[in-house]
Amino acid sequence: MWLRQLFDRETWTYTYLIADPATREAALVDPVLEQVERDLQLLQELGLTLRYSVDTHVHADHITGTGKLRALTGCLGVVPAGAQVDCADWLVQDGEVIQVGAIPIQAIATPGHTDSHMAYWVNHTHVLTGDALFIRGCGRTDFQSGSAGTLYDSITQRLFTLGDEVWVYPGHDYRGQTISTIGEEKRWNPRLAGRSRQEFIDFMNSLDLPDPQKIMEAVPANQQCGQVARVEMLGT
Repeated sequence: MWLRQLFDRETWTYTYLIADPATREAALVDPVLEQVERDLQLLQELGLTLRYSVDTHVHADHITGTGKLRALTGCLGVVPAGAQVDCADWLVQDGEVIQVGAIPIQAIATPGHTDSHMAYWVNHTHVLTGDALFIRGCGRTDFQSGSAGTLYDSITQRLFTLGDEVWVYPGHDYRGQTISTIGEEKRWNPRLAGRSRQEFIDFMNSLDLPDPQKIMEAVPANQQCGQVARVEMLGT
């Protein structure tokens, strides 16, 4: 298995390339519109065919690259079931598997940051946690139908049961950290370790965070699979 972690500095977003070197099939998880050319160049350099462009949720801080990637490569766009995205090719359900060559990518429902959010368990060894679990942190819960209690349940009952040795790859990082493990986060994540469910809810509800700069643009665009991306592409 090939797994590459790619970074968008403007939004602190990680995009993940997953590929089977035998079949040359690939998937991109949480692509960013402004980085589509970078991602396409890497696919070309590695001789890969993009089968799926996958989003963990409807993002509020960046516009997905899925629409543009789908138009340019013919890949399928995958979005969590329950998200208000009518244009997706596949509304993936909890437990369903996205197969990339011989590599299984299993969807794990992890709502809380938003009401429709999936983590993706890759090859039973790595988990892409999106905005549910960060390295020594977690996603916010104060917009897009978020719920602190639901997020606590998603992390502790779904992600923390995968096994301590599973590698954690988050959707964002704001402090230069790249990877962790489930075992590390269970022990050292300050938002979760030693906190009861109610203590976690109280802490999350006490945060006073500004809205993401692109929220008014990104959310409606992402509900249209990055339709803004298609307009920009055709206008260039």
